Amino acid sequence: MLELATAQAKARRTPALGLYVHVPFCASTCDFCAFYQTQPTAAGVRRFLAGTAREGELVAWNRPVDTVFWGGGTPGLLSPRALTELGRVVRHRSGGQPREWSVEMAPASVTPQRLAALKEAGVTRISMGVQSFQPALLAALGRQHTLPQALRACDSVRTAGFASVNLDLIFAIPGQGLEAWRADLDAAVRLAPDHISTYCLTFEEDTALFVKLSQGRVRRDMEKEAAFYTEAWERLEAAGYAQYEVSNFARPGHQCRHNLNTWRMEEWVGLGPSAASQFGGWRSSNVADLGQWLADVDAGHRALVDRVELTPRVLAEDSLIFGLRMNEGVDLPGLHARFPEAPWENVSGLAGRLAEEGLATMDGGGRLRLTLRGQLLADAVGAQIIEAMAEPAHA
Repeated sequence: MLELATAQAKARRTPALGLYVHVPFCASTCDFCAFYQTQPTAAGVRRFLAGTAREGELVAWNRPVDTVFWGGGTPGLLSPRALTELGRVVRHRSGGQPREWSVEMAPASVTPQRLAALKEAGVTRISMGVQSFQPALLAALGRQHTLPQALRACDSVRTAGFASVNLDLIFAIPGQGLEAWRADLDAAVRLAPDHISTYCLTFEEDTALFVKLSQGRVRRDMEKEAAFYTEAWERLEAAGYAQYEVSNFARPGHQCRHNLNTWRMEEWVGLGPSAASQFGGWRSSNVADLGQWLADVDAGHRALVDRVELTPRVLAEDSLIFGLRMNEGVDLPGLHARFPEAPWENVSGLAGRLAEEGLATMDGGGRLRLTLRGQLLADAVGAQIIEAMAEPAHA
């Protein structure tokens, strides 16, 4: 009986498996984007598709893929034929139809032919980077699509009949006022997507916006960012979109499963240049260079960089940081049982301090959740978690 119980426990701990494909092609670089990308060419796309198929064969997993996510870059920039071919690669390695299959698209790349190819491949979810419905703010971000293109794209995606549709919005854009943000939120709600993501503009190094920030041409306003965030939370909740993570809101049944698995520290395999993986006890990334990635894959090995061993302390730390970004919070006793070697005495002390400061609440079962004020300070809470995990355990 004991052996059976142990086997059942191990089966329950089998993590969900995601598959992420980084499609590195973009027609132009947005001012805020720091993701690896390159200009598409016919030869480059052909080599990428062949390389993705080869890399998929280099990674051994013996269970079906639960979720698939194509990011970029702009995956929707691929031709319908290329999308179909990439879809065949994914289905071959997924062991059947994934429960969820998401593809990022830019409004300017949406066509009926591309949508038909994605639907035929088995894609269930489209995530579209609208970012704003204000032409002046789109220009400030360096976005290439127009407002009419965005509206037509949203209508086309809905007409195509995908199970879930997400719209991405960005706030705290230089020159954006609270009224403009309310207008963007209301415009998104009128389009009736199943899911809305709202991201605070970040200034990543090696981007045009970071250069403007360092030159003093734009500035950050933390109080204004908090007001934007609160406005989104209140307005979207009133419209029927439940917040389930700091930046994400969904109607019932439309949460992004792939992201949930990532935040819960499950496993995923990344294919393509710069794609990250968390699999087989290690976290790593492919080299962010299409040519180098192809050369290594052709030679029969993956060009992995930034390899980190997934020790119990690392997984416990990240489970807390990302878990607290979710409205469901974290089950501290459950994490303790999953990663008993982590310094849980330190975590218990930190949880008490967060509750005392009004940043979190703790229920009787040991589930820790951030308050609204805690969500506004989620990055600072994450820094405290890292500090607590780095200290020697103490009673």
